[in-house]
Amino acid sequence: MTSISYPNPRRNPVLPQILTVLLGGLTLFLGAAFIWTIGFQLMYAGRIFPGVSVAGVDLSGLSPVEAALKLNQTLSYPFNGKIVLRDGDRVWVVNPAQMGMVFDASSSAQGAYKLGRRGGLFGSLDGQLRARIGGVALSTVIIFDQRVAHQYLQALSSEVNQPVVEASLKVEGTNVLAVPGQIGRELDVDSTLVFLSAQMQTFRDGEVPLVIRERIPDIVDVSEQAEVARKVLSQPLRLYIAGGGESDPGPWNYDLQILANMLTIQRVENEVQVGFDTTTLREILLGIATRVDRESENASFTFNDTTRRLEIIKNANIGRTVDVDASIKAINEALLVGEHNIPLRIVETLPAVTDNSTAEQLGIIELVSSETTYFYGSSAERIQNIQISAAQFHGVLIAPGEIFSMGNTLGDISLDNGFAEALIIYGGRTIKGVGGGVCQVSTTLFRAVFFGGYPVNERYSHAYRVSYYEQSASGAINSNLAGLDATVYFPLVDFKFTNDTPYWILMETDVNVDARTLSWKMYSTSDGRSVTWQTTGPQNVVPAPKPIFEETEELKSGQIRQVDWAANGADVTVTRTVFKNDVIYFSDDYTTHYQPWQAICEVAIGTENPEKLAKRKSLCRSPST
Repeated sequence: MTSISYPNPRRNPVLPQILTVLLGGLTLFLGAAFIWTIGFQLMYAGRIFPGVSVAGVDLSGLSPVEAALKLNQTLSYPFNGKIVLRDGDRVWVVNPAQMGMVFDASSSAQGAYKLGRRGGLFGSLDGQLRARIGGVALSTVIIFDQRVAHQYLQALSSEVNQPVVEASLKVEGTNVLAVPGQIGRELDVDSTLVFLSAQMQTFRDGEVPLVIRERIPDIVDVSEQAEVARKVLSQPLRLYIAGGGESDPGPWNYDLQILANMLTIQRVENEVQVGFDTTTLREILLGIATRVDRESENASFTFNDTTRRLEIIKNANIGRTVDVDASIKAINEALLVGEHNIPLRIVETLPAVTDNSTAEQLGIIELVSSETTYFYGSSAERIQNIQISAAQFHGVLIAPGEIFSMGNTLGDISLDNGFAEALIIYGGRTIKGVGGGVCQVSTTLFRAVFFGGYPVNERYSHAYRVSYYEQSASGAINSNLAGLDATVYFPLVDFKFTNDTPYWILMETDVNVDARTLSWKMYSTSDGRSVTWQTTGPQNVVPAPKPIFEETEELKSGQIRQVDWAANGADVTVTRTVFKNDVIYFSDDYTTHYQPWQAICEVAIGTENPEKLAKRKSLCRSPST
């Protein structure tokens, strides 16, 4: 069987047909655009296209030269324009020319002419169409010399700028002056130039705010501190001892000027602080302390041998000290809140022995040592000094373990304290001086300590043998007592001993003027100690030098006055052995070297044979050996 096939019908492609149509239309469009552009440019050859303006001035159809002329005639902005420079309520009005602006009319006209003539076919066509349809407003071409504007603004800154001022506080006299802080202001010339340039580009009047950089002071206000200072200076300062009695010192008053002089105003970081000159305040308080401070004082007693109880003779005193640092702090704190009556800060120290202490508590139950010395032949002044100095030790207590200083208890030997002038040893001579006779007291104490068996820490003998300290009850000289004297010339020369027992010691003194005796008693608790002693007696005796006679205008012819007494020199060693319950506790030696001492007599000027006169008057005699 034979089959016959027929081919499918042939179709032309669609896409090539579409492309052919589009290319044809584009060619027609480009041709038309080219014809329009060329034709429009030929129509306005040498002239500005319609719809083009510069700064609102229509330049359509004008040549660049005509356009420049029109712009110059129409636009006077650089000289007639107004730019307002503002700083808050303050304004400055300038024209653009003053700020360095120059209008370039020729360049502006050239810019208008070139619109629609550059950018190729499409660029030119776009420019022409925009100008034709809606119009094109071009900016003016200006020349802005920023150096001129910068110079103007720099000069203006002298009116705008102000330095930052920190708030301050000061005192003039007693017046407090507070100065508030001031914000610092500085014209930012460069930033202001940016805004100024933008405004002039608009070719319109306008306002340009000055760019101000502000600096806030660290301290703006000191009114609170000023009020504090005014409170401080509102009235005088009064310092006092809280709870003080009539016998206590104070109060101390300081007027406003003194307060003002002490007031301090200091800047601490970002704050003003009001306070006081602690150096001056400390000096004031140290001066007050010299009148307020006192050592605590034990009560003084006597021991009743019958009842074996203590009987008070002087009340205890609480010690007190001005706490200077605490007082400074208290004064500062009080004054800063307006308080002017301020108590001093006092630290009190209770005495070891109060008025209520008992004999049993202190271990004072019996007499442990007693010694008596004699002062026959003493002058009234010497006796007065013995009485005054001995009274200082009556009822005095010595704590267990305490090193007792006679000088500390005796105090100042002066006429103001009741002492009189009597004979003393000074500078190698026996002369009149305040306190002669005190060594009678120190010698008596030394012997009470010596025979009581207490350790002696410090003792000095006299320069020469003094007859008072070798007198016996009958008044005769007992040479065995040589080397048992002690002198005191405080603070250079002192007598000290230690209470090496666990009990308190109570000392009592008694001066019997009629009997010319000084007795010293020591009460405590016996710990079983006893004393034996030996003396070499005066050895290596050196006779006193021959007396000398000195002439003086104070005496008349035939008169003679002895001012120093002869004494033989000698060496003495006293050995003491202290037993405790019949066992040797300790032993010590006291070696004394006495100088030979020369008698001195004063006679009238021109006296012949003063030795004969002295013999007749029984004066300036050499001592027996």
